[in-house]
Amino acid sequence: MNKEFEFKGAGKSKIVIDGNFIRISRKGFMNLMNHGLGGEKTIDLNNVTGVQMKKAGLTNGYIQFIFVGSQESKKGVFAATQDENTVMFTKKEQPKAEEIKKYVENFLANKSKPQVASTVESVSISDEIVKLNDLKEKGILTEEEFQAKKKQLLGL
Repeated sequence: MNKEFEFKGAGKSKIVIDGNFIRISRKGFMNLMNHGLGGEKTIDLNNVTGVQMKKAGLTNGYIQFIFVGSQESKKGVFAATQDENTVMFTKKEQPKAEEIKKYVENFLANKSKPQVASTVESVSISDEIVKLNDLKEKGILTEEEFQAKKKQLLGL
């Protein structure tokens, strides 16, 4: 996914999702006061361990990216405004923040799934060929039947 989200209501911030990276850039007086002249912050999604979102209500909402080594704010909205891994948003902008949260959660869920299917399949095929060879040696299968079944298993 390559997508850009602009948040203008609660300080001018932009989040760009660029494949495995989240890029946060800030402009405006409020961001200058809260974050200084920080430029752009790039977060590798492979290092993200969670995403926290506080919905906008009487106060602005925020989305916060949590990863090993980050200092997440647990003191509410006012402390979150100081956090470099947090972007504030208004009630109107909340659907954008929800879309970002959903993307990050899906990324984390897919990242944690084990990638072992192809290994299991190749072990199963070799086990099947060994079993077929045993049947051939016991005289249950002919050489032709064994070769035909072996080709079928190997996809030849």
